[in-house]
Parts: sequence; structure tokens; C-alpha cells
Amino acid sequence: MLNFAQIRFYDALNDFLPAIKKNKWLEYSFTGSPALKDAIEALGIPHPEVDVILVNQKPAALPQALKPQDKVEVYPAVAAYPELSPFSLQSYLPVTDKFILDVHLGKLTKSLRLLGFDAYLDINIPNDIAIATLSAVENRIVLTRDIGLLKHKEINRGYWLRSQNPEEQLKEVIRYFGLQPAFRPFTRCLACNSFLAPISKEEVWDKIPPKTKLYFDEFYLCPNCQRIYWKGSHYDKMLAFVNNLNQI
Repeated sequence: MLNFAQIRFYDALNDFLPAIKKNKWLEYSFTGSPALKDAIEALGIPHPEVDVILVNQKPAALPQALKPQDKVEVYPAVAAYPELSPFSLQSYLPVTDKFILDVHLGKLTKSLRLLGFDAYLDINIPNDIAIATLSAVENRIVLTRDIGLLKHKEINRGYWLRSQNPEEQLKEVIRYFGLQPAFRPFTRCLACNSFLAPISKEEVWDKIPPKTKLYFDEFYLCPNCQRIYWKGSHYDKMLAFVNNLNQI
């Protein structure tokens, strides 16, 4: 028997919908007793971006079964509805500021590392299932432009990047997750994500360019990949980049 329910999405969740379906009640047809998660994702919205669900004006969770004639209201993880905060689904998740990014987000990965965040990317990771599994095991937030990836049930926290521009993507992530208080710039290796450690000039003497020996005395070493960092001509530009992000 075919049943029907009404579902409405609010605010940023409408980014996943075609124009004709934005900001309005949608009729959803179904058989059996699908979970709210399945119904929501069938309409195009990945569950990690959902924070509050009201069914017939009562709070509900993603596994709850959808029933005929239900009226379902779905709110995003960042919503301007403080009165709904007691019903937040994401407030029960473990706190984290660690990320895992899909293979197309190399520039965003380096930018997050520049700010001091644990940002994991492996170009050899075999598939979406592996990313989803690792995100669950290591409590990492998934960042991606692939909506399908975010629908994997193993993923608790995730965000679909609206922009295709790496700098705009970074600003999106900072705003969405409120990252500014956690900035620790220049503490991680941009290449491999490890924490840097200070090292004396004498210890790296044979590994740095001649002019660097003349003008710089402060050095940092990545203990994992052995890259050496110092505050060269690029540093002022990178510092200005970080300072600009503090103003967004």
C-alpha cells in the first residue's frame, strides 16, 4: 500500500533541493516503514547536515520510522532557532575538530593544516566506504563535494562544501564549525599532517640552502617526513592569509 507524508526542509538544507522544491512542504510517498534518515536522504539531504527533526511538532531521531500522514520538519546543524537547541541530534555526538577529506580537496587540506587542524587526506584510499569507516573509527568530520559520500550511515559528522573555490571552501568550514578559537597556525606539516618540532640551526645545517643559513635562525622539523620549515619570504603572505581568516 502506498502511503504519504509531508516533509519540509529549512535554511541551508534547501541547498540540496531544486528551486521548485525549496522552502515548501513536499509530499513523500512510501511503502512499509522507512526510517526518517532514509526518507530525508531519498529527497537529497545527507543526514550529517541534519540537526533537528520534528515529527508532528515533536522531536524525533533519524532511526524513527516514518508513518502515514506524518508532518516532518527538518532543520540544519547550524540553525537560527535557539528554541530548538534542546532537540539537537548533533549535541550528543563526540566533540571533534579532526577532519578527513576526499581526494579532490588537496588545497583545502593544506589550508586546514596551516591553521593547525588535523586534516587527513590519502590519495590511495580505495573508496567512499573506506573514508566513511575511517571517519567513524577516528571520529573525523568528513568534508566533501560528493553528497553520496555523506549518506553513508557510518558517518556522524560531515559537511558538503557549497563552493568549488578552495579559499571559499575554507571560509565555509571555519564558519560552519566555528573553528576560529581553535586556530594554531604553523604547527603542522603541510605535506603529511604531523606536528612540527623546533630544531636547532646546527642540526639542519647541511640540509638548508646557503642564503637561508645567512638570514634565518629559527627552524622546525617534521619528524615524520623530515621536511624543514623556516619563516622565509612566503611567511608574511601566509601570516596575512591567517589574519584575514580571523576577521571572517
